[in-house]
Amino acid sequence: MGTVNVNRNVTDVFYRYKMPRINAKVEGKGNGIKTVIVNMAEVARAIGRPATYPTKYFGCELGAQTQFDHKNERFIVNGSHDANKLQDLLDGFIRKFVLCPECDNPETELIVSSKKGTISQGCKACGFHGPLEVNHKVNTFIIKNPPNVNPASQGASLTEGKRKQRSKKAGENGDDSTANTTTDGDSTALADESMDRSIRANNDDDDDVNWTVDTSEEAVRARMQDLTDGAKNMTVSDDFDKTEKERMDIFYELVKKKRDAGELDNVQTHKELVTEASRLDIQSKASLVLVELLFTANVVQEARKHRNLLLRFTHNDTKAQKYFIGGLEQLIFLHQDKLMDKVPGIFKLFYDADVLEEKALEEWSQKVSKKYVSKEVATMIHEKAQPFIKWLKEAEEEESSEEEDDSDVEIEYDDRAKVDALRKEPSKPDVKKSAKPVDEEEDGDDLNIDDI
Repeated sequence: MGTVNVNRNVTDVFYRYKMPRINAKVEGKGNGIKTVIVNMAEVARAIGRPATYPTKYFGCELGAQTQFDHKNERFIVNGSHDANKLQDLLDGFIRKFVLCPECDNPETELIVSSKKGTISQGCKACGFHGPLEVNHKVNTFIIKNPPNVNPASQGASLTEGKRKQRSKKAGENGDDSTANTTTDGDSTALADESMDRSIRANNDDDDDVNWTVDTSEEAVRARMQDLTDGAKNMTVSDDFDKTEKERMDIFYELVKKKRDAGELDNVQTHKELVTEASRLDIQSKASLVLVELLFTANVVQEARKHRNLLLRFTHNDTKAQKYFIGGLEQLIFLHQDKLMDKVPGIFKLFYDADVLEEKALEEWSQKVSKKYVSKEVATMIHEKAQPFIKWLKEAEEEESSEEEDDSDVEIEYDDRAKVDALRKEPSKPDVKKSAKPVDEEEDGDDLNIDDI
């Protein structure tokens, strides 16, 4: 099976941080097919994280359900998945949740506050300590299952853990079926008691201090403004558990609220919208919402007004630009009487404003899609846009030909310079002979000046 470097970007064979290669075994068939990660417990120990974290990360990335059997150390991802693919996904988990952002060493630990809903990271190698700079669906799972909690207390899997909690409640009502869960309940109670003792011990020195928090509306608003964009991005909420459509609706309502309040010209509002789109994990698709809310039939005037906001979402993001073009298709269809004949000008306008780039426009022009509008309307938009697409291609060809011509001129000039230098070298010794006539001419000039 062999071992690999924990940070596989490091190719040094003497790298001290090693982990076993993932060993995956596919079981079952049909709808019941699943992939068992045989050595996930060993891999997790090597990277210093609970085995449930990378397993849950695989499930989030693959869109599959996961199962945990702590007793038998069986960690399962539904579906058939190749070991190499899981190894590549594990690299992503290690970059996000294991490696230190300062020194790139994996000697880190996660500090989870379930009450505040935050995750911090501390490095034993360089001493770094700060909030986890990752916004992922698995963050919610980590907050609900901190690394200091014994996973076995949850049962063989999360489902079994819930069954045990229900059976424990039934036992309090006189049901004998909770006999098997007493040990887990006692261990959990002992853990809670020891945690309470440690908290009381840490707070002994502060008993004489009266701490108060201003909970007025103004104070809460002031504290929210003090939060940096990065800190807001670290806040984890239940929005990750919602569908993409629900998250798009949340962003839609926020943009609509800012638009109606006339705050879309504010740079701080721009940053807030970008942060919210990132938090909801809809950065690319957010451009669809912007087109719907920002533009009407007067798109030519409105485009200049909202250019800075659009650039925050589409600059150097081809995927976001494709969604933006899809939004334009819907806008043109909605106001086709006024905008259909202006299609080339609209595309040229956003191209000149750097909102759309050549790559996204060329890829869009190669295929008529009925994803946003009907195929008939999409075909008509493509036909109207042909003059602009043709101009775009010709402009690129002219630029490339000019670059080739410039490169040829430089090479010819260099060659001539070398030949001229070689031809002039033999004439250097004659410089001394010509020195005397030059002096005579200068003397002649002096005499003429004296005569004057």
